[in-house]
Amino acid sequence: MSDFRARLRHLDEITALLYPASAGPGRRPYAVVPSRLVPRRLVPRSRWLPGRRRLPHGPGTIEGHLGEVFGRRVRVVTYVRPARRANRKPVLAALGPGGEVLAFVKVGHNELTRALVRHESTTLTTLAAVPLRVVAPPAVLYHGLWRDMDVLAVTPLPVARARVRPALLAAAVEEIARLPVDGPAYCWHGDFAPWNMAAGPDGRLLVWDWERFGAGVPLGFDALHHFFQRALRRMPPRVAAEACLAHAGRTLEPFMVSSGPARETAVHYLITLADRYERDGHRPLGPPSEWLTPVVDHQEVLR
Repeated sequence: MSDFRARLRHLDEITALLYPASAGPGRRPYAVVPSRLVPRRLVPRSRWLPGRRRLPHGPGTIEGHLGEVFGRRVRVVTYVRPARRANRKPVLAALGPGGEVLAFVKVGHNELTRALVRHESTTLTTLAAVPLRVVAPPAVLYHGLWRDMDVLAVTPLPVARARVRPALLAAAVEEIARLPVDGPAYCWHGDFAPWNMAAGPDGRLLVWDWERFGAGVPLGFDALHHFFQRALRRMPPRVAAEACLAHAGRTLEPFMVSSGPARETAVHYLITLADRYERDGHRPLGPPSEWLTPVVDHQEVLR
């Protein structure tokens, strides 16, 4: 199935969850933008933006629920997520009457995504009590149950159009690793990818999507994840894994990790990531025997 058809099929599934037919006979028009062939968002239709989708409105819909949460009329933009992601869930922007973004919203609709949404809510609540100098996470505005689904609304972050400096990335990795939230073990964000961060106007690093936050890993996991995810955009998984190992020394140099331990940390990271995918029942990079095992086996030979 092509990507756009998979995205549209997923959109059909989540709109059925968020706008159930039982909500009532009234319908409002929506449009898929920028087009059906390149579906990225489902937005309320306007006179300048035609669209054919008509969805229920009222108290029984996600718009009605968020309207009750925020005490005002809310319109929702639904992001059309990429295919083949185990943690794919409805992600929304809640807009106020004037079109301002009130919150970004995640909806946990199955066992895995409900657990991730709850974990992110707990993590952000914990981070709110920690003084942070470098990292700026969103704040929890609301977390509750609606139609047996977990709904988490967080503050929109003031993203600036500025390049994220390597020194800022390294400082953020260090600050996250040393968060005093889970005893003496080093922490990591868990999905420290370029699309989950941006430079903030105050010089800090805005970081969102904390649903994979965890502890008990070596310093540098987030830096390696950032490198690996960037590499995956330019090369096949096995080549990206080899590059992650080859550049481990340079990647972890800001943290005073020497070349040998850096490669061992990279192997540990790649195995941890593969284990996550296996536990989720999801193989976005293909079987580990194809992209991971040859790389790790070769590393063992070099010892």
